[in-house]
Amino acid sequence: MEFMSPFAIVLRVLIQFIPVSMAMAVLLTVSLLFKRRLGLYGFIIETGTGFAGVSILSFWLFTAIFAASVAPFDPLGQIVSMKDALPGAIEANSGLPYLLGGDKLARDVFSRMVFGSRIVLIIAPLATFLALSVGIMLGLPAGYFGKRIDAILSFLANLILAFPIILLFYLLVSPGILETPIPYALAGFFFVFPIVLLFTLFWSGYRAHPKQLALRLVLTLLAGGWLFATFVFDSDPFHILRVSPSTLNIFAAVALASGPGIFRIVRSLTLDIKTREYVQAAQTRGETPWFIMLWEILPNARGPLIVDACLRIGYTTILIGALGYFGLGMPPESPDWGTAIKESSRLMRAFVHPALPPALAMMSFVLGLNLLADALREQSLKD
Repeated sequence: MEFMSPFAIVLRVLIQFIPVSMAMAVLLTVSLLFKRRLGLYGFIIETGTGFAGVSILSFWLFTAIFAASVAPFDPLGQIVSMKDALPGAIEANSGLPYLLGGDKLARDVFSRMVFGSRIVLIIAPLATFLALSVGIMLGLPAGYFGKRIDAILSFLANLILAFPIILLFYLLVSPGILETPIPYALAGFFFVFPIVLLFTLFWSGYRAHPKQLALRLVLTLLAGGWLFATFVFDSDPFHILRVSPSTLNIFAAVALASGPGIFRIVRSLTLDIKTREYVQAAQTRGETPWFIMLWEILPNARGPLIVDACLRIGYTTILIGALGYFGLGMPPESPDWGTAIKESSRLMRAFVHPALPPALAMMSFVLGLNLLADALREQSLKD
């Protein structure tokens, strides 16, 4: 078997990432040129921390978008002769190299790492948004109305937080649960929250503008219908996503684990902001409570929530990786980074190269999110 030199491997990897590099160059150049017109994003990219975070995250974003062009092999494809192949090994029939080697099932490690970014960039932000919508929908009324509503919702949040989180994850993603309708029932329950949130947001804010209200409600209904068709009924009409019960349980685990924490943040921010003069002015104008909560309080609480969301996407990425490592996450053939690390760990002493790329990919993605969160925090302190 022929091998490429280390220099040739590095050069070939850089060549494979040319579409990603070009897209990053365009994005960062345009961002720097028009930073004064880009609001918060423009201020963030001016800082060294923010620029580094945006660069790392844009790298993985464009890697996910151009995965089919960047990866030289099918992430699930197997070539028997390339089993546990070392980095740079050249496949005899195609003449193409396994740039980062092959795993124990003779699959290309580099291609699996590239396609794994798609899974992470879809599941982690979407699961975090789901938890965010749960926390917002429950935290706003708890902080605004107080009294019995606050007591009941706070008790439920504390009850979930008191439950051992590792045991909760294990129960939700255990094989026995996957064979029941529970994953789809939980998905149906949690995916109601973002739809109700958007409906309430538009209804309370655009009642005086029927045409704009109708357009936004129709778009929300279409997006909500797609979410339910895909995640609850497992029948994506556009064939964009194929969701397994284990994936649905990851969404449920993240919503249950992160929702109470977000609830507490939103509740405390609401308790503080509802005493401000502009909230009292809205009450004097006769605005409805949900208008005040969603259009007066929530926009002024966005800074801490955006920072928290960036950090929680990183936590969710690590959670997906941990669940995949213990065999409780994505399906076994999935190229997601956690599953890839798990599949490679059994032969770690003999072949370390299959585990390093997904581990470094996960580390860099979470690092980018933390850098972006630090930049957002610095900017919020200036404001």
